[in-house]
Amino acid sequence: MKRILTFFILSGLLFLSASASFAEGEKTGVLDSIEVLAGFSSGELVRGQRSYMMAPISVAFNFNLKNLTKKIGFSPRQLFQFQIEPFAGFITSPKNNLETGTIFWFKMGFFPDTWKFQPYGKLGLGLDYMTAHIHQQSTQFNFTEQGALGMHYFLTATTAFTLEGRIRHLSNAGMREPNHGFNSYTLVTGIFHKF
Repeated sequence: MKRILTFFILSGLLFLSASASFAEGEKTGVLDSIEVLAGFSSGELVRGQRSYMMAPISVAFNFNLKNLTKKIGFSPRQLFQFQIEPFAGFITSPKNNLETGTIFWFKMGFFPDTWKFQPYGKLGLGLDYMTAHIHQQSTQFNFTEQGALGMHYFLTATTAFTLEGRIRHLSNAGMREPNHGFNSYTLVTGIFHKF
């Protein structure tokens, strides 16, 4: 639980610092791009319960971190962003329900950000609320830890097709027992637009 709170505090401070700072006449940390994503998520629950399946949709607000990192001597040529991604999902199994929350991501590209094809990796933590009652979770309010690999393929200078695979662990961080948590796997696709 302390690790999760520390992450959110540090992420918030980094975001506020990035939004408020300026470097050589350029704004730092301003909204750099936006993504609209939709997909399918699946995971295994405890025995006796049907698999977990959800259709998520999200909007990711991407903030450029490169000008901020220049101040500490780190100047990546590739994509380097902080993302705030609110999402909602329709749970289709084990019963029809809803899930909503927000994920805070750090995203880094593998190739220079001038390339048409841009693979990337992401790590994130988030807050989650589901209307479903899952046997291994005593709470409907949970935390998520996520990792993702994806790619942008630019169709124009500012618009790209996105394809991304994610793995997510969901649990209540020990706030209440039982807290067995579960993993799910997600595939999302959508449009990335930079300003």
